[in-house]
Amino acid sequence: MASLIEDFVSGVVSSALKEVLKKTGVKKTTRRTRRRTTKAKSGGLIADIVEAALKKKPARKQVSRRRTGASRSRQRRTG
Repeated sequence: MASLIEDFVSGVVSSALKEVLKKTGVKKTTRRTRRRTTKAKSGGLIADIVEAALKKKPARKQVSRRRTGASRSRQRRTG
C-alpha cells in the first residue's frame, strides 16, 4: 500500500515538474507598433501652389498704425 501511494505521489510530482519546466521557456511576444506610411506626393510643384492658393487662411487682426509726422504733412500738402 505504501509503495502504491509513493508511486502515485512521485508520478504527480514528476508530471508537475515537467509542466513547470515546459512553461518556463514561453515568452509573450512583444507588441509591434505600426509605422505610418508617408503620403506619396503625386501632384508636384504646381499642385502644391494650387493647394496653397485654395486653402483658406484665417483672417488677420487689423492693427491701426499711427501716421508719422512726415506722412501727415504730405497729406496736408496734397489734400
